[in-house]
Amino acid sequence: MNARVAVQEQPRFDEISEWVEAFDQVLAAEGEDRAAKLVAAVCQRATQAGVHVPARLNTPYVNTIPVAEETRHPGDLSMERRINALVRWNAMAMVHCQNKKDPGIGGHISTYSSAVTLFEVGFNHFFRARYGDQPGDFVYFQGHASPGVYARAFLEGRLNEEHLQNFRHELRGSPGLSSYPHPWLMPSFWQFPTVSMGLAPIHAIYQARFMRYLESRNLIVKTPRKVWAFVGDGETDEPESMGSLTLASRERLDNLIFVVNCNLQRLDGPVRGNGNIIDELEAAFHGAGWNVLKVIWGCEWDALIARDKSGLLVKRMGEVVDGERQSFAIKGGAYIRKAFFGKYPELLKLVADISDDELARLRLGGHDPQKVYNAYRRAVDHRGSPTVILARTVKGFGVGSAEARNATHQEKKLTDKDLASFRVRFDIPIPEQAAHDGTPFRPLDGSPELTYLKERRHQLGGYLPSREPREFELETPLLEDFAEWLAGSKDRGVSTTMGFVSILRHLLKDPKIGKFIVPIIPDEARTFGMEPIIRQVGIYASQGQQYEPYDKGMLLYYREEKDGQMLQEGITEAGSMGSFMAAGTAYANYHVPMIPFFSFYSMFGFQRVGDLIWAFADARGKGFLLGATAGRTTLTGEGLQHQDGQSLVLATTVPTCASYDPAFVYEVAVIVQDGLRRMYQEKEDLFFYITLYNENYGMPQMPNGCREGILHGIYKYRAATGGKAAVQLFGSGPILNEALHAQEILAEQYGVQADVWSLTSYTQLRREALATERWNRLHPSEPEKRPYVLTALDGAEGPIVAATDYMKIIPDQLAPWLGGRLLSLGTDGFGRSDNREFLRRHFEVDASSIAAAAVSQLARDEKFDVGRAQKALDELGVNNETVDPAVA
Repeated sequence: MNARVAVQEQPRFDEISEWVEAFDQVLAAEGEDRAAKLVAAVCQRATQAGVHVPARLNTPYVNTIPVAEETRHPGDLSMERRINALVRWNAMAMVHCQNKKDPGIGGHISTYSSAVTLFEVGFNHFFRARYGDQPGDFVYFQGHASPGVYARAFLEGRLNEEHLQNFRHELRGSPGLSSYPHPWLMPSFWQFPTVSMGLAPIHAIYQARFMRYLESRNLIVKTPRKVWAFVGDGETDEPESMGSLTLASRERLDNLIFVVNCNLQRLDGPVRGNGNIIDELEAAFHGAGWNVLKVIWGCEWDALIARDKSGLLVKRMGEVVDGERQSFAIKGGAYIRKAFFGKYPELLKLVADISDDELARLRLGGHDPQKVYNAYRRAVDHRGSPTVILARTVKGFGVGSAEARNATHQEKKLTDKDLASFRVRFDIPIPEQAAHDGTPFRPLDGSPELTYLKERRHQLGGYLPSREPREFELETPLLEDFAEWLAGSKDRGVSTTMGFVSILRHLLKDPKIGKFIVPIIPDEARTFGMEPIIRQVGIYASQGQQYEPYDKGMLLYYREEKDGQMLQEGITEAGSMGSFMAAGTAYANYHVPMIPFFSFYSMFGFQRVGDLIWAFADARGKGFLLGATAGRTTLTGEGLQHQDGQSLVLATTVPTCASYDPAFVYEVAVIVQDGLRRMYQEKEDLFFYITLYNENYGMPQMPNGCREGILHGIYKYRAATGGKAAVQLFGSGPILNEALHAQEILAEQYGVQADVWSLTSYTQLRREALATERWNRLHPSEPEKRPYVLTALDGAEGPIVAATDYMKIIPDQLAPWLGGRLLSLGTDGFGRSDNREFLRRHFEVDASSIAAAAVSQLARDEKFDVGRAQKALDELGVNNETVDPAVA
């Protein structure tokens, strides 16, 4: 037999035994780390030799932490069980009672019922409210579990019975509770909005990274603070949930802990009916470099697993699909014996001395405080990477007939029988009447349960969740400090993007606020001309720059630093919004007033991450969103998928977003200065969206007296020079230049005089007009107030032609107050690949189209000869038979 044939033979059993024995000796003598390195070295050698080594991202379907490595739960388990029971009851009763008296008001029982042990072990032993004088842990609570958080706060005395009775009743003149975690609605309670599924995981990742950023820049004291994110297994189908896992491992965020509540059910049915979500998530997180801890089986399973010498029990545990596990959770012990253990005769013998009732009471790991405690302790002590805990639970655990059923997510109230069963199952210590009525119950102050609960929170620094912004004083620059940008560019061609970059560089040097500024870029810094900022403040890199960049010898080389100030996020608007959220709420969470400037490709801003922006508003975030390369026609050549004509429309939907569309750099300077003042000096809860363009043109000097108009949204930029204006031209962004050219065409070719107005914000004008209108409606006995837009237009006669690089609905916002005078020109429709001249002609927002619209409207108003108007369209090259660009 030659050597080649010998190699192809299967290894003999005694050879395998020798290898395993040698490995065991290394493990026993030198420990896990040495043994792991040895295995890794062998695998590497096999790969080099061309031997295929299958990747193993999954481990057996058992708990990660062996029983021998567990520590004893340090608390009073009997007392904690009674507290758990009270919290369970009050969470259920709150939703149950509300839906009895107000059918359809909603709320969720089942999510918290599955997660109560996961939460309570954290509340009693891990979630710190503070570290000395520093803020404590950040906890992103699973949104649908909010009744459980309210129920605990009720026992703590932070909420009273009236609060619980007004769950989802926030408009009844009494203290109410919001449906889910909403800092906007409960600003002293909730820290993080989490119920829009998928957002909590990505926010938690970037929050943990931003914590390290602040520590590296010495803006906060380094503490053992953790970021905990409670996530549903069904929620991991959202791309945001899993999209940034590698960032967390790449940055070695051992301050981050995910707890995935694996109850195997999403809203309508199994998460993976034909598969195994825990195995799937374990492989994904392992592959992304996370520390994975599985908490699948409760203590009652330990003896069974130990007794099984054949390995069949673990094999059977792993081969069951999740849809089948759902049946095991609800069909009782006899079914479990037959369907689970009955597949193999040896397993039936294993449980022969265990009754059906005992089989039904075998707990899952996520409901066992001993197992959960050990997983949390291991996660908190782990170093070098983030941790995910995959905790197996039953959705609707203990909620009567709804337990583990597909409809359990929609369960809002229980029958009398289910109420009684719920009370008995968890031995809930409540009076008979409360049990019968399903009403909340709180023991008397001084009771053993409340004494224990409060003492545990005292040991951990106070109560959570709690949002406690501290007063901060930040002296922001005066408008005079922006003199360079108010003076214009002296006919030198400059884009508003480059003007903004120059302003930002200046602010970064400001001795009062410079260190608080956080420039955030999704891999477009060079597109936006921000290379000087990279050189000026460096890019934050947690490990520093461990290579010499090829352009090191150049002035504007790619510079990464451990204390770098810019966050260069790579190609991820969602991840950048995660950093924007962390920075924009730092004033409340870290007590440091950070000022984020997030510059992004405008087309991929609001449109792509609108839900994250809405959450930012809910969280009372502050900062600046900069939509660069803005406009449907200003961005040349890029075409349909890149040209933005709608972000300003989307921005109007966010109540706390002040959106602006400036044409000139001095307008940008005025808006930025006022934003800093309002957000960080006046402490207003709002943020700004500013469009920035890449078209170069001469930037004029700021006219006298226009600051108020810029901030309100309108001011007259250039009046008619040949007499009283017969028409008013509105322009925004670079299209203001087209309006100025149209003013010249009208005067020189048709003898029509026009005023030109800069419309920096139709949205701000509309909001002020609506507020004025509402005041008038509610104060009929008072003199009527006039909206700012009408006051600004006093004496301005004739039709109004409003041209924008955005959709017509943007100027149309003012139609209720301008009536038939308003004619909107905009860029409705898909973009095209071409230059500005042809794009603007196509969308009918160029100077000729604006002039043609003006004479046409004057003709309709009988202020211009109809025949002459028709001829003017021909002279201006306006084809009245061309296809509408909105549908082209």
